[in-house]
Amino acid sequence: MSSDAQQIAVRVQLAKKDSHEADALIADYMPFIKSETAKFLKRSPEQTDDELSIAMFAFYEAIRNYSRLRGSFLKLAALQIRNRLIDHYRREKRNTGNISLDAGDEEHTGLLDTISDEHNDYEENELRNATRHEIEELSAQMEDFGLSMSDIAESSPKQNRSIASCSAAIRFARCNPELLDEFLASKRVPLAKLAKGASVDRKSLERHRDYLAGVLLICTNGYEILRGHIMQVLSRTNSVNVSGREDT
Repeated sequence: MSSDAQQIAVRVQLAKKDSHEADALIADYMPFIKSETAKFLKRSPEQTDDELSIAMFAFYEAIRNYSRLRGSFLKLAALQIRNRLIDHYRREKRNTGNISLDAGDEEHTGLLDTISDEHNDYEENELRNATRHEIEELSAQMEDFGLSMSDIAESSPKQNRSIASCSAAIRFARCNPELLDEFLASKRVPLAKLAKGASVDRKSLERHRDYLAGVLLICTNGYEILRGHIMQVLSRTNSVNVSGREDT
């Protein structure tokens, strides 16, 4: 880690415990926050822009969520800002979509359709770019763990009981951040603690070690788009019949 990265990491740790330090850090990094907002807006943000306020709050969230084990703080902050702005854009789009206009005005309707299409394209492009960026970041971090995307795919659970066991272990890890920190520090999945804490069979988890490592990484470093997708998939396992046949 460079000296600059080490310096900001120290400041972030102080800011997590002291609101005055957090305010000072946000003030010092306003050029960075504005720059990340400008990337999203495709223009320099105005002081009155909602997007700038959202970016500042996202930066504060990054402070609260940061751990030195998770690499560069500014990379995490940039990812947090981008994801929060995308969420805001999508909410705004849904809200403005509820406004009704005269259906008989064909000229206006055609213009609104065009604007809507452009917004859809913009939103999808931003989401696609953000997702690709997260995948690139995750792939790079996975290399430090000796993992690849194909390793995770091959190790993913297929049978109901294994899916339920892995889901329970992941939920337990997310509720116990010290396990995630241990995982990042040792680069080893704490299988015994996960199995005991989630009350699942350790052998089942061992068969899906690489899959668990990949999902735990997603849960640790601001991969909000990927984490949202993973958590959505895992949430559906709450209704899975865990008496299904175990993997062989």
